[in-house]
Amino acid sequence: MLKFYGLQILFMLLISNQLYAQNDTAIQLNNMDINEIDSSLLMPQKMLFTQSILWGSHGLLKNKLGNGDIVKERTIQLNLRRKMLNVHQLGGFITLGAMLAQGYVGSQLYKGDYKVKELHENLGTAVNISYGITAVNSLFTPPAVFQRDKKLSSMRIHKWLAVVHLTGIIATNILGNNIQNNASLKPWHRAAAYTTFASMATSMIVIKF
Repeated sequence: MLKFYGLQILFMLLISNQLYAQNDTAIQLNNMDINEIDSSLLMPQKMLFTQSILWGSHGLLKNKLGNGDIVKERTIQLNLRRKMLNVHQLGGFITLGAMLAQGYVGSQLYKGDYKVKELHENLGTAVNISYGITAVNSLFTPPAVFQRDKKLSSMRIHKWLAVVHLTGIIATNILGNNIQNNASLKPWHRAAAYTTFASMATSMIVIKF
């Protein structure tokens, strides 16, 4: 049943023809004359800590891309942002697919088919790598042109759900590594895995609306 609904979710996401990464940045660029941008709009005052490390006033990549031309540098940053968020979205699809495969193999393992144990572990490694790359391309992307307001929006819900599936994938890994010594953790491991998949799939769906 989980496999059936998981495939439905992936299909719904794949047939969508709008990439939120493009909507978030490209539209801003297309609607603005780069030569008329007020300098105060070049960089938002607030950004994620991870973004500040690279792109903030004292960031590692501050004034490294535009040869001293602030407008050129910001344009390069926004183009990089669009590409990174496209990778972020693609990584989300790949991660969901890997999660679905791991969930199916895990169900066989729970039924006593221990021949798939190594495959289950390898899929878990693939999920962690894919998830990590996906997260990095979101957390370290250059900030958007405009600061978002605090109203409820699909992007805000997407970020809240990101906290849920990040917590879920950490819990899934911790519980999975301890199942061999404590079989009573199996239901909790499965619940954490289902929650991670559901929250991540939902976060990708809401961004379309």
